[in-house]
Amino acid sequence: MNLHQTLSTVDLFEGLTEAEIAKVASICKERQFSNNQVIAREGDAGDEFYIITEGFVEIMLGERPATAARVIVSLGSGQIIGEMALLDHGPRSASLRATSEPTVVQVIKQTDFEALCQYDARIGYIVMRNLAADLAFKLRHRNLSDR
Repeated sequence: MNLHQTLSTVDLFEGLTEAEIAKVASICKERQFSNNQVIAREGDAGDEFYIITEGFVEIMLGERPATAARVIVSLGSGQIIGEMALLDHGPRSASLRATSEPTVVQVIKQTDFEALCQYDARIGYIVMRNLAADLAFKLRHRNLSDR
């Protein structure tokens, strides 16, 4: 599957036209990781987010050695990680580790995404609407499971 097709399947970009998907693709930078390689560390500044295009990534909590870290979830192709970086430059809430050989992600820097949204406000509106819906779902689910 090519980048354009992959981006078309990502929930964050649902509602974008083919031309808008192409604009998003133009700001993606591909990075490859080896099995067990750390992509981002908990506590680091979040200034980019990732779209998995090949392989798998574990999201881990805790500043312990990789073998002792608590794995929260494993994500695969078409899923995004670090989307909170679109909202702020806050610290990463978890670490990310590649768990396949290779793991390929598309990286979008917050500054590049902001520039794209300045150029095309419709893209920004749709992505932020989708991000807000996703965050609301996650908060609602967490609140319900805490009861």
